[in-house]
Amino acid sequence: MARLASIDPELVLRFQIPDSFWEYTEKDVALYALGVGAPGPDPVDPVELPFVYNPKGLEHLKVLPSFAVIIPGSMMETLASIDGLHYDETLLLHGEQYMEIYKAIPTSCKGRSTKRISGLHDKKKAAIVEVEVMNYNDRTGDLLSLCRYTIFLRGAGGFSPSAKPFSYSKRTMNLKNAGRPPPKSAPADVAPSFVVEDQSQTSQALLYRLSGDANPIHTDPKVAAQAGFERPIMMGLCTYGYAVRAIIRSCCHGDPSMMQSFQGRFLSHVYPGEKLTTEIWLDASRANVTYVCKAGGRKVLAGISTLATSLSRL
Repeated sequence: MARLASIDPELVLRFQIPDSFWEYTEKDVALYALGVGAPGPDPVDPVELPFVYNPKGLEHLKVLPSFAVIIPGSMMETLASIDGLHYDETLLLHGEQYMEIYKAIPTSCKGRSTKRISGLHDKKKAAIVEVEVMNYNDRTGDLLSLCRYTIFLRGAGGFSPSAKPFSYSKRTMNLKNAGRPPPKSAPADVAPSFVVEDQSQTSQALLYRLSGDANPIHTDPKVAAQAGFERPIMMGLCTYGYAVRAIIRSCCHGDPSMMQSFQGRFLSHVYPGEKLTTEIWLDASRANVTYVCKAGGRKVLAGISTLATSLSRL
């Protein structure tokens, strides 16, 4: 049964989200890589095989930086725990995802995540909630990554006067691209520097689900139909991982340590089995990347990425 939407901004912003504690192994890292399509159509591809296999052992695997966004666990569970935040879970949409990587993500790790509400906005018909997460390595104390989740709660807006809608934002400064001008949107009149095509599998959502996203809209045909889809859809963060792979392959020579930050706005759904085409524009002078990911002629994800140095293979 759908929950009645109501938001008390004072209670929401006062709420202290408890830290979460986690542990993962090399098998989790490899499973995640498989879940976002690695190593692609060639199972022995020398660029992407290192994400799932290393002859020296699993501890020598490369780790996709987007693994950082699944480390803290379920964001739906986090949102459900927040005092003063009531909404219909079937109307929840993941709007945007941002991450910054500060230290190479270990192949296995035990750590904790601190979480806080960094944004709350009344958009009349919807509410936008932003949660920032800092992931720490318990053994070293290192801050590994910052992840910012932007969630749209349809039907949960209108909790403040329409003449002065509520808006709160207190983001952590983006450290990796501080002082750099933000890259422009994808140029309409310039051919992309790279185009990467990747065929997702019809079972892709079932495989990605093993990395922790148990939302039934991705697996249950009845739930998907109730939400207006022909069949279960792929997870947005799965598509996000595909785009990360595309940029690492084309702009970073397969080296995940080159990616410092990655932002994506989810624009449309993807059905498992659809081909994903990522168009990439590289600004080598600023080490900035702009990209658009498409499926079935639809733009499904778009955003920017910051690389460690100016790279160009043109």
